[in-house]
Amino acid sequence: MSAPLRLVIFDVDGTLVDSQADILAAMAQAFAAVGQPAPSRSAILGIVGLSLDVAMARLAPDADHGRMVQGYKDAYMALRAKTGAAQSSPLYPGAREALTRLRAQPEVLLGVATGKSKRGLDKLIEAHGLEGIFVTQQVADFHPSKPHPSMIHQAMTDTGVAADQTVMIGDTSFDMDMAAAAGVHGVGVSWGYHPVSALRAARTVLPDFTALDAVLGEVWGITA
Repeated sequence: MSAPLRLVIFDVDGTLVDSQADILAAMAQAFAAVGQPAPSRSAILGIVGLSLDVAMARLAPDADHGRMVQGYKDAYMALRAKTGAAQSSPLYPGAREALTRLRAQPEVLLGVATGKSKRGLDKLIEAHGLEGIFVTQQVADFHPSKPHPSMIHQAMTDTGVAADQTVMIGDTSFDMDMAAAAGVHGVGVSWGYHPVSALRAARTVLPDFTALDAVLGEVWGITA
């Protein structure tokens, strides 16, 4: 009897790549564009994962959010063009190896669910040579902001994988709350932008990527 199809969905910023330098710099420029001081580093990293319009509304309720969103996008693109996405948003240690191991398993499908735009995700995938890795790619352009479960629902529809065989991996409370809302397993990571204490909806939290295979085995009831 063949194994059922399984789906592993990854968040991007703070989970697969560390893009905080560009995020912080672009946010500073977005606030400067409306004549306001940028929030603290912790406040900015606390909204990573949300769609930009939602993030700006949380950080600056009374500002011109449309102008801020465009300012952020322009600044982020300029920063990325200056240094290259592979340098400005490097993969976390062990990320590439983990993706390679999972992709080698014929019953496992990989996807992403990110607050990035499609353009931003495409550039990042190209920069890191990850073309063809993710069979389903859910981005902010086409969905409500996390933690709405729309991204996960669409990824399961795309792949035909059931909720009990789907895992969402992310670094923020938005990722874990999205997983809970979609009825799938949420696995947090310890190296991202939200403290582990914020990942209350996570089934477990990874200390590093080397632990991923064992955790997925536990989630799916696979014995070594």
